Amino acid sequence: MAVTLADVAARAGVSITTASRVLARSRAVSPGVQAAVERAASELGYAGNGVARALRRQRTDAVGMVVPSIRNPFFTALVDAVERTLQSTGRVLYLCDARDDVDVEARHLRSLVARGVDGIVVSPCADGRSTAAVVEAAARVPLVQLDRHVPEPVADWVGLDDRAAMDLVVGRLAERGTRSAGFVTASVANSSTRERAAGFAAACERAGIRTDPRWTVTGSFTIADGIAAGSRFVGLGAHRPEAVVCADDLLAIGVSHALRAAGVGIPSDVAVTGLDDLEFAPYVSPPLTTVRQPTERMAEEVLRLLDRDPTDGRAPGTRVALPPTLVVRESA
Repeated sequence: MAVTLADVAARAGVSITTASRVLARSRAVSPGVQAAVERAASELGYAGNGVARALRRQRTDAVGMVVPSIRNPFFTALVDAVERTLQSTGRVLYLCDARDDVDVEARHLRSLVARGVDGIVVSPCADGRSTAAVVEAAARVPLVQLDRHVPEPVADWVGLDDRAAMDLVVGRLAERGTRSAGFVTASVANSSTRERAAGFAAACERAGIRTDPRWTVTGSFTIADGIAAGSRFVGLGAHRPEAVVCADDLLAIGVSHALRAAGVGIPSDVAVTGLDDLEFAPYVSPPLTTVRQPTERMAEEVLRLLDRDPTDGRAPGTRVALPPTLVVRESA
């Protein structure tokens, strides 16, 4: 049978009201009474009513997080970093998977608001189609966008400097003497895909590396779509580029697989690069040259923005773009 507050009060020899005040820390009592109640609660194993405490304190010590797809290892790494950062402050994380569907994403955001979470972290699925739900949630609870953001400056954002990431990748190719490069990315429009595509084009133009519309392939952030993209480059034969820059590691792994299966040497015939530095990037064949995202620092910045004083008068829309790190391995 569950231990009640009345049981604790009886063991401590105080009223139920006094026991409640001690455990809720709502009003000062004498040190002796406080010690007696706390000792009784410990001896009886009283857990208390977390929901009631949350209502009294107007806090739940819970943060919601909505990601486009938990199947993508990059978002898994982000979730892990955010969860560990929150855990260090005694808070818990409620995780929601949008399954790359803006309607599912909107339902999750509404549900988290209704549950009274103290804040929300969201990586929006798409640009325009995610905007309404993000705007609605941000108007009701503190909200920080992570990795991706909607066009409207309704909430703070923390993520990678995607254009700087493309500068590093293309700079590496230029050092190798690369003269032409293709680009593989996701077809869904979001801030990351936009910035990476624009950064790739600008960096290639500065470096004098030739691009061609035939060498831009879109799909989704999966190994399967990377394999499909790699097969297209194989089909170009002598007209394929000297390098393929991929907007994430999953695509790069798929491209590499397709090229190697067709007897195309990496990087001797075609260099391949990724982005994210997933945990298994060093173990694919050949080990992947990629860009590392500072996931731990991202989580820390998210927490800092969530915890900012809402009365400080600052309008939402802060952008925190963190620097990437180039990780050179054998694929480029």
